[in-house]
Amino acid sequence: MTLSLNISNLFNDSSTHELVDQLRKRTTEEEILEFERKFNSTNEKNLHIYICRFLKNRSISRALASKWLITIINNKESEIKP
Repeated sequence: MTLSLNISNLFNDSSTHELVDQLRKRTTEEEILEFERKFNSTNEKNLHIYICRFLKNRSISRALASKWLITIINNKESEIKP
């Protein structure tokens, strides 16, 4: 799969819907972390910023946002701990 999500304009409806669809497609921790790595490498803002904004604007459910944010945070914490 080729990932070409570059959403510099956060409030572009088609980009927002596409990103939310991509978030919903990933269900395993590995898929989530792989998507985050690819996304962060091609966009100027990290994925967690977009997830928080979507949550604030009620573009995604709390359950979906919490799943992604917990996975991302746990991964970052495991990278920090020796």
